Amino acid sequence: MSTIDQDRATVLRTRRDFFRTAGCAALSSIGVASTIRDFRLVNSALAQGAGPFTFPDYKAMVCIFLSGGNDSNNLVIPRGTAHAQYASIRGNLTIPESQLLPLNSLNNDGNEYGLHPACPELQNLYNTGKAAFLFNVGPLLFPTTRIQYQKKTVALPPQLFSHSDQVTHWQTSLPDLPPRSGWGGRIADLLHPYQNELLNDPASRAKISLCTSIAGSNTFEVGNSVQQYHVSTSGAVTLSGAAPGSTREGVVRNIATLPQHNLQTGVLGDIIDDAIATGALLNSAIAPTASWTWDTPFPTTSVGNQLKMIARIIAARGALKIKRQIFFVSVGGYDTHTAQMGAGGDALTGSHANLLGELSEAIAAFQGAVEQISRHATYGDATLANSVVGFTGSDFGRTFPTNGQGSDHGWGSHHIIFGGNGNPTTGAVRGKRTYGTFPVHQINGPDDTSTGRWIPTTSVDEYSATLAKWFGVDSNHLPVVFPNIGRFSNPDLGFLNT
Repeated sequence: MSTIDQDRATVLRTRRDFFRTAGCAALSSIGVASTIRDFRLVNSALAQGAGPFTFPDYKAMVCIFLSGGNDSNNLVIPRGTAHAQYASIRGNLTIPESQLLPLNSLNNDGNEYGLHPACPELQNLYNTGKAAFLFNVGPLLFPTTRIQYQKKTVALPPQLFSHSDQVTHWQTSLPDLPPRSGWGGRIADLLHPYQNELLNDPASRAKISLCTSIAGSNTFEVGNSVQQYHVSTSGAVTLSGAAPGSTREGVVRNIATLPQHNLQTGVLGDIIDDAIATGALLNSAIAPTASWTWDTPFPTTSVGNQLKMIARIIAARGALKIKRQIFFVSVGGYDTHTAQMGAGGDALTGSHANLLGELSEAIAAFQGAVEQISRHATYGDATLANSVVGFTGSDFGRTFPTNGQGSDHGWGSHHIIFGGNGNPTTGAVRGKRTYGTFPVHQINGPDDTSTGRWIPTTSVDEYSATLAKWFGVDSNHLPVVFPNIGRFSNPDLGFLNT
């Protein structure tokens, strides 16, 4: 971005800044201080100029949040001699070794692994190099050992094992600070001026926010400048009874843009007018894909429908003039204290097996859709498959021992990263590999708090920073987004080619 363009962008931001400032006025004094602190961090980075942040390419990052706390102990399971130890503690939650879907890994940490039998699609993505697993991730303030945890010699994230607190910690990556912004939102704050979002040039200006949610409001995409753009699984929500281009819509927009002496009223009117125009534009941009036949059909589940909408928006990226997009998807039901298993206590069926099956099918359909779009005569781009990366998050893992009917709130958990063309050298995801350290399956073992809750060996900061670096945040600016990253040894876990 040129200096002139940056100046123009600054002028155009005036009204948005007014609203943001007005919003801050409603916060407590502590909140305002925290927000100003975040502004300073981001503004300091922006003041250094465009630097590495020029985007000739397109990239999208898709967060799939598994709400409730996924029992990832039954997603990735050790095979061979380690399976007997797993089974001795999991009890009636045990997935028999004979039912596991083998992972053929390129690396070797001493274990062989298999997936829950409900996930054949994830097995295929992994074994073709398009997916990887990261072990035992969770919110941390500092690297923490079992002894430090038990003797309380290291600070811990507050309210461990609480749903709401751990969701916040995951999505802000700042467990020790008031939750004012999410790490996705802070990335957007840092990068959005560099994709012409703010320029007074209708032809090249980005048409929607860098952050898009298919699951409503979320903490992950809360920024100080960038607002989340909420889309339903059917597209942008428009005015009821006022079709785009209709007389009624025109009347509403004329009223909204009437000259106002009051600045706040004028800004509100502009926002209403922008919202109507943006919704119509997005729905028009995604309309051609409404009748597409997808090579890998999307399942008609919540997560399937959400990912399908993201695929359609990605196909429309050219019309939307956007270079960077962060998407948020959420699916609930993972809080499996009871009824985790199927009829008769069958661990191979039931609610958790159904959730994993839905997730596996939806991710495979999405990956197939991205590849299909990349080959399309009009919307295609040979590099697109390596431009879209998805990953999972969740409140926490769950207790390793059974509670008789399911599992309880845990801490560290395993996660999926997927995307790319499967090439181990050029693919976005360095797949067919596992990352991090698999916990020792032992109660009162080196990774256990004492009740089968794994103490994370990889922090959310390290996980998130690896994704942010691939997305375009250079190493010098990672502390702007992740102020605690310096406490951990590895800001790049290596699961993405950057």
